[in-house]
Amino acid sequence: MQQVATGYGLIEGPVWDAARGLYFSDVINGGVYLLDRAGAVSQAVPKRRGIGGMALHEKGGLVVGGRDIAHVSLAEEGMKTLLPLDAIPGATGFNDLTTDNAGRIYVGSLAFKVFGGEPPKPGHLHVIDVDGSMRTVSDGVLLTNGLGFSPDGKRLYHSDARAGIVRVYDVAADGDVGPWRQFASMGDGGVPDGLKVASDGSVWVADAHGGRVAVFGADGAHRHDVKVPLPMVTSVCFGGDDLRDLYVVTGSRGGPSENCGSIFSTRVDVAGLALPPARTTLAP
Repeated sequence: MQQVATGYGLIEGPVWDAARGLYFSDVINGGVYLLDRAGAVSQAVPKRRGIGGMALHEKGGLVVGGRDIAHVSLAEEGMKTLLPLDAIPGATGFNDLTTDNAGRIYVGSLAFKVFGGEPPKPGHLHVIDVDGSMRTVSDGVLLTNGLGFSPDGKRLYHSDARAGIVRVYDVAADGDVGPWRQFASMGDGGVPDGLKVASDGSVWVADAHGGRVAVFGADGAHRHDVKVPLPMVTSVCFGGDDLRDLYVVTGSRGGPSENCGSIFSTRVDVAGLALPPARTTLAP
């Protein structure tokens, strides 16, 4: 496993752009960065903190989480709110997100200040449709984290970090989800964070306390672990021309310094799934 970038507080939200490289955020210090295909890092979006999830948009730019869900233009300075915080009563922010093949955005809301020492309160799962409307499709998520769809789009996986489990929902054609059930447990002390799904249906889950990426089969059985040099593993992303480069991002907790958050890369035997671009309207 090769370290390809370091020096960040808490890296999150990795998303692969086939034309440009890997976008990622620094939750603590702020900003979105691009690790380009030549290995150089540049800043793509300045300042904004708290971005736990990102996706590409079909019109260009990025959909980002944090204090709201917003579209950020990369060609020129400009940001458009897609889901304001006050649309969700009691919400304190939004964490990870993903997209389905129709271009809908699925995102979890937080109901307490994660870094403020508050006791956890359950949040919700929401869908932003392509016309910009929002609906809440599930609740009771203690600390919402990674989201990802099965290869056929009929199942949605969802990390609940405080519960220590990965949920799974059956997904209807209109984007609604059925009641959740437990897909997998991270075991004693395991904290499921960001996740991605591979082309064979396996689910790759970052363990925020365990220095690993836990790999589960489509049946929920634990297959194996990918060991990571730093303990706070926050998310994963498949990239490269064949989507077999596994990028693993970390925070600094448990590491040698306050800003040792790093990106690691390794080759894996199975290709990932390309994340569909968001198609949510950007009209005024």
